Amino acid sequence: MHNEFTAIVEKDGDWYIAYSAEIPGANGQGKTKDECLKNLSEAIDLILEDRRADALRGIPDDATQEMVSVG
Repeated sequence: MHNEFTAIVEKDGDWYIAYSAEIPGANGQGKTKDECLKNLSEAIDLILEDRRADALRGIPDDATQEMVSVG
């Protein structure tokens, strides 16, 4: 699945820190901007994976699942 999210990146001393405006709780950090953005991407992926699994726990047995593309 391909999605794009806004990354807010700041320099804090020797570190870069980033968070996503659309995904509360998703944060990344790194010594380089690329490392920081990679860590943020991994955090977003983990949060969305957890939210998806949590949402699917309560679906009825007779319901069907379909994929929808956005964008």
